[in-house]
Amino acid sequence: MTSKRKSKKGLIIGVSVVVIAAACFAAPMLFGRNGAKDYTEETVKIGDITTYYSFSGVVESKNRESIISEKTMQVDEIKLTEGTLVKKDDVLIETTQGDEIKAPIDGEISKLYIEENEQIMPGAVIADLVDYDNLQITVKVDEYDLPAITVDKEVDVTIGAIDKEIKGKVSSVSKEATHVNGVSFFTATIDLEQDEAIKVGMSAEIKLLNQKASGATIMTMKALQFDENNKPYVFIKSEQNEPMTKYVQVGMNDGTTVEITEGLTEGDILMIPKAASTAVSGFGSGQGMGQSPMGGGASE
Repeated sequence: MTSKRKSKKGLIIGVSVVVIAAACFAAPMLFGRNGAKDYTEETVKIGDITTYYSFSGVVESKNRESIISEKTMQVDEIKLTEGTLVKKDDVLIETTQGDEIKAPIDGEISKLYIEENEQIMPGAVIADLVDYDNLQITVKVDEYDLPAITVDKEVDVTIGAIDKEIKGKVSSVSKEATHVNGVSFFTATIDLEQDEAIKVGMSAEIKLLNQKASGATIMTMKALQFDENNKPYVFIKSEQNEPMTKYVQVGMNDGTTVEITEGLTEGDILMIPKAASTAVSGFGSGQGMGQSPMGGGASE
C-alpha cells in the first residue's frame, strides 16, 4: 500500500516538473514571437513645450477701510446709506457738535453700524468702506520660486466660479518670509484687471510662465523609462521591428510631454510597453519597465 502511494506521489511530481519545464522552454519563444504586440508605437516629433508655475489665492479688495470714532459724539444726520458709492472726502455723517465724518477712500459703503441721534463712544466702528473696482489676490510663494515672480510681471488668472480667465500683474513681493508651523514662504500681490463678474471671496488660480522651448525634439512622458540608477531611456524600434534600449538626455517637461536634448531625432519610432505586459516585459531585456516621475518642470 505504501509502495503504491509513493509511486503515485512520484508520478505527480514528475508530471509537475515536466509541465514547469515546458512552460519555461515555451516562454522565450512566446515573447520572441509576440513581443511586438506588447508595445504601442509613437513617433518622435518637433514641437513647442511650455511649463508654468501655479499658485492659488482668493480675490480680495485692494482698498478696504473701517471708519472708527475718535471721540464721543452724537449722530445728527447720516448722509449716505449701505450700498452707496462714495468718493474720498465725501461727507458720510454730520454730528450735533458740528463735526463731519468723511470717507477716507473711494469705495462702497458695505456696512453701516450707527443710526441717527445715536451717541457714539470713542473706538466704535461707524462704517465699512470697500473698493470693489480694484481687486487683488495675495499668494504664497516658495523661496525657490521667487526668481519667477517679479514686480510688473503679467500673469494669467482663472476664476473657476465664473469659468473666466483674465490678466493680472504682480504689484508687490514681500521682502521678508513668513514662518508658519516650521514652513517659510513669501507673499506676492497680484492686481486684477477690472471685471464686474468677479466678486470678493472667489477662488483663483494663477499661472505664471516658467520655461518655453520652441522647435524642440519631443515625445510623451509615457514613452520614457528609467533604469535602476534613475537614468532615462526609451525603447526605439529596430530594423527587425523589435524594441532596442536607447539612453537619452531630457530637458523640460510639462507633465505630459518631455523635451529630448540628446539621443533621438525627429521621425524615430518608439515602442512603449503596454500596461498589461508591464509585469513581464522585462523578462528578456533585463530592464525595469516602471515609469518614474521626472523633475525639472513646474506643474501646470
